[in-house]
Amino acid sequence: MTGHEPAPAAPDRLGPVLAGVLERSHGASAVQMAGLIDEAARTLGAGGSRLYLVDVQQRRLVPLPQPGLAADEREGIDIDGSLAGLAYRGQRVQQARDEAAAWFPMVDGVERVGVLRLSGPGLGPALTTAGRALASLATLLVVSKSSHHDLLVQRERVLPMTLQAELLWAFLPPRTIGTERATSAAVLEPAYDIGGDAFDHCFIDGTLHLTLLDAMGHDFASGGMSAAGLAACRSTRRAGGSISDIVTAIDRTLVRWIPDRLMTAVIAELDTEHGDFVWVNCGHPPPLLIREGRVVPGALERPARLPLGFGFHDRESPAVDRARLQPGDRVLVHSDGITEARSPDGDLFGERRLTDSVIRSTASGESAPEALRRLVQDVLVHQEHRLRDDATILLTEWHPAG
Repeated sequence: MTGHEPAPAAPDRLGPVLAGVLERSHGASAVQMAGLIDEAARTLGAGGSRLYLVDVQQRRLVPLPQPGLAADEREGIDIDGSLAGLAYRGQRVQQARDEAAAWFPMVDGVERVGVLRLSGPGLGPALTTAGRALASLATLLVVSKSSHHDLLVQRERVLPMTLQAELLWAFLPPRTIGTERATSAAVLEPAYDIGGDAFDHCFIDGTLHLTLLDAMGHDFASGGMSAAGLAACRSTRRAGGSISDIVTAIDRTLVRWIPDRLMTAVIAELDTEHGDFVWVNCGHPPPLLIREGRVVPGALERPARLPLGFGFHDRESPAVDRARLQPGDRVLVHSDGITEARSPDGDLFGERRLTDSVIRSTASGESAPEALRRLVQDVLVHQEHRLRDDATILLTEWHPAG
């Protein structure tokens, strides 16, 4: 080994190096973050590193600012058709054929955040272990600082947000959450101009809660309506209320504060131990059940309750519908902006294209978040990237075996 080659990574050095990065990160700004990881990578024997975050539409991986970043690197990398994108899509380490670079997925729980690139000759097992650890640490730092470092938010955007979109994104949870028993993933378009669609999902003592809201209109009042609906949902849920109580609370809130506007919704819960699925459908397209690579016709189709916003549910708490899932089942909830998306010649995207896209993804073994990413790309291509209505999808998978 010559004096110019980096020293190989040693397992006993990894812990102290990571601890040093963590200690220095407390006072570091977002601008310094990529440099901290790069310094650690070089200390561990790599030639260098780059941090890339996914943009809000999951089309590109955009680099964080870093000394030495070349001009041609600043534009980022397409997710489809690149080794970096393959690491992001499949959440697996990808190594270049010349073995001079490797890409490591950055994942927060099951939420895909971006990728870490390590460079240098001979990236062997020790550096691969170091790369995984650095990617995990970098993810934690990005997530912890995103709430108060706008640079991280700005790097995820390629266009300015409308006022109502900014309002809604501030209320939304991560796109993907999961445990060993269940995963829930969501996408929204048009991401920079979302109007009245919104979603929520969270875990509560072995129960997965799901909400999809579709407010009438595509303006700031629509965004405010969905934000108020999410607030009413969370307030009631965290106080121990049932999904029927949540429906009543949203209805009452809208009548009081944003009258004369309608909202459709699906509020649901999944018992992640036994597979019991309960839901209330308020004027929304029915959920779809996907089992063993096909849609089970009418499996979750029940008479819909009245929409929210006119006080119908304030007088009488709605009854819930119930179904028992099987391991591996997926439940898809979507707004009508998906099936009613029209091509320039007037052709509806329709439920058939919707289910075909999900089934193809299921057959190819894609995860729920990747299946949704591809589905929303299909919808955008169908409308030539000019959506006339909000399009939101929530896909939940029950996998109790892990």
